[in-house]
Amino acid sequence: MPENRIAIVGGGIGGLTLAIALQQRGIAADVYERSDVLDEVGAGVALWSNATRLLHRLGLAAPLAEYGSEPTEVIFRSGLSAERIVGFPLTEGGWYRRQFGAPYYGIHRQALQKILAEAVQPGTIHLGHRLDRLERAGRTTLLHFGNGATVEADLVVGADGIWSKVRTWMTDGLDHTMYSRTSGFRGVVPIEACSLLPDPTATQFWLGADKHFLHFPIGPDYRYATFLAAVEGPTIWPTPRGVRIPGTTEEAVDAFHGWHPAVLQMIEAVDHTDRWALFGLGPLPSWVRDNVVLLGDAAHGLVPHHGQGANQCVEDAVVLADLLAASGPATLADRLGAYCRIRMDRAQRVQKISWVSNRLFHLPDGPEIPLRDATLRDLYQNVRWIHEYDAQAPHLEQELAASTAEH
Repeated sequence: MPENRIAIVGGGIGGLTLAIALQQRGIAADVYERSDVLDEVGAGVALWSNATRLLHRLGLAAPLAEYGSEPTEVIFRSGLSAERIVGFPLTEGGWYRRQFGAPYYGIHRQALQKILAEAVQPGTIHLGHRLDRLERAGRTTLLHFGNGATVEADLVVGADGIWSKVRTWMTDGLDHTMYSRTSGFRGVVPIEACSLLPDPTATQFWLGADKHFLHFPIGPDYRYATFLAAVEGPTIWPTPRGVRIPGTTEEAVDAFHGWHPAVLQMIEAVDHTDRWALFGLGPLPSWVRDNVVLLGDAAHGLVPHHGQGANQCVEDAVVLADLLAASGPATLADRLGAYCRIRMDRAQRVQKISWVSNRLFHLPDGPEIPLRDATLRDLYQNVRWIHEYDAQAPHLEQELAASTAEH
């Protein structure tokens, strides 16, 4: 579809990956980012094989290896005692790469965004473009930005996150965001400051009643650890459209009072100023309206308990790029319809398993703990379908051919 003017709203992981994939397939696209600088808020990102295999094909294997760490294990522990519930070796004998055909990296969000932005053609990313509204204009769509600019596009891709302005237009203002009634404190800590931490090169989940603590290494040579300290509450999030409220280090430490000293040491190593709500998105009936389509968190925002948020964004981007670039008589509507059929069911399945894990990780001591532990022991069998998935498998062409035949 090279003749179409494509406007991507949002310069995060999904939007930038889509721009790279389209440009490598000979299709021009422009990215409109609300911020004045590309500077991802947050801490670390887990990139599993279902995303890294795609990013490698986009030519990004070298910078990912340079800026990322490969966690050596996945370990589940008791938050109080540090007793290992179950562990899975990842790098020993190259187990994870052999199982799934691509690596698992921990990487800082800012580093990943930098890698992606540098791979986009110069002049593609337009900063300081906060979307105000969309307007249909015949067969095209006008994007009106807060800086006074107006852009006309044949295809608009809403990659603008969980509070998506594009999705708000698409759903006529209906809010599909869902607060999980859990929130958290985030941070990045030098590994050398974590002297009490067992297995510092591993991804570790520390579990307990009404809370859990997740951390994994990021950056070259396992220099840093990123963490999320997730707790139940508050029951009602005080800001209707925002994921952060003021928080303090004292609050974060008090929430994990009595837990293993290694957890408290990591929490105390950060000056906490924010408390983050864990929001997800309820299922949408469609990701397409006219010539406007959703991608990433705008379409299927996830609670972060399987580390799949960024990975699903990458899958979306590559599938959409492949469909738009495919040869044949399929119309734009055909291609967007095929995108929805391919992506919606899988993304919603990942959403569901993330919500289930939210409860599983916060169980109190009691009769459900043996079942939880048995579930964790079967973890990789239960989630193989996520990690082994190749978003560029032949079903893309089959779905597109089916769309064309219908019309």
